[in-house]
Amino acid sequence: MSIATPGPYSLVPFVSVDDMMRLIADTGVEKMLRDLADYIEDDFKRWDSFDKTPRIAAHSDDGVIELMPTSDGLTYGFKYVNGHPLNTRDGRQTVTAFGVLADVATGYPRLLTEMTLLTAMRTAATSALAGRYLMPQGARVMAMIGNGAQSEFQCLAFKAICGIDTVRLYDIDDRATQKLARNLADGGLRIVECASSQQAIEGAQIVTTCTADKQYATILTDNMVGAGIHINAIGGDCPGKTELHPDILRRSRIFVEFPEQTRIEGEIQQLDPDHPVTELWQVFAGQAPGRQSSAEVTLFDSVGFAVEDFSALRYIRDRLKVLPYFTDLDLLADPDDPRDLYGMIRRRAEAVEV
Repeated sequence: MSIATPGPYSLVPFVSVDDMMRLIADTGVEKMLRDLADYIEDDFKRWDSFDKTPRIAAHSDDGVIELMPTSDGLTYGFKYVNGHPLNTRDGRQTVTAFGVLADVATGYPRLLTEMTLLTAMRTAATSALAGRYLMPQGARVMAMIGNGAQSEFQCLAFKAICGIDTVRLYDIDDRATQKLARNLADGGLRIVECASSQQAIEGAQIVTTCTADKQYATILTDNMVGAGIHINAIGGDCPGKTELHPDILRRSRIFVEFPEQTRIEGEIQQLDPDHPVTELWQVFAGQAPGRQSSAEVTLFDSVGFAVEDFSALRYIRDRLKVLPYFTDLDLLADPDDPRDLYGMIRRRAEAVEV
């Protein structure tokens, strides 16, 4: 091979933001949300196959940077993700991410992809997948409290996976609600803009809370939550950041992804460390019941877990077999002789001199 030509092990498929947008557009948002939910459900059903560890977090006064790794013994995946609520002040995203999928046998990466858009999709797919098991039968109305970057995905996921037809919107920033209403105007949902969180939950069987402020907050008080509600709480996702009054938690059946992580980061950080919870994988696998009565309050205390990212990465890897939205990235050194890494540099330098 020529010195300037990458070797056979050099190239890794890279999915850029533009590639991801084209992949989503070609697949269709709602179909992709359903597909992601299927991949997540399949992986949760084989929960014991995965290495599981709480995410590795570096906290600061401004936000958090996290690594989220897992492996099923054959394939390894991780996501790099941040959460910085004040980023929007200068035009940056609150959450950005990228991810890698690699072969365990060789350690070589097989996929590098943007995951800012993909995380929004997989978070919404996970929420609606949990909702399918936990919401009251026949639920058609969802309150969406917190109308930021994740909100459209949540609304469309609950439409595509759970069959809701109405969303009631509230945000302390009217512009966020107006943005969400515009984006969903042709999405097949009835849109109701509300003046308060109390008004938003009137007549709703599902309540999704998705706010960004890094603080102990009370988005829902106990008196606001009636019997039979399903709460999809996705805003509380790090120590010191919650959305629900603890009295709501005490009278709810609580479902979590990975207790060791959720007890640190989720709504249940407000409760005793031995407060009973049900793991979501057990419900998907038929080992624990989901909703048991029309009157009970169910709560998905969602903080996000690495297996969901693994599922999303696995889905993208499979989609690239039919939708070639990627660039081969010259990422890995591949010398002619694996023991002669330095020789690559020498030969390149000599070629430049010539």
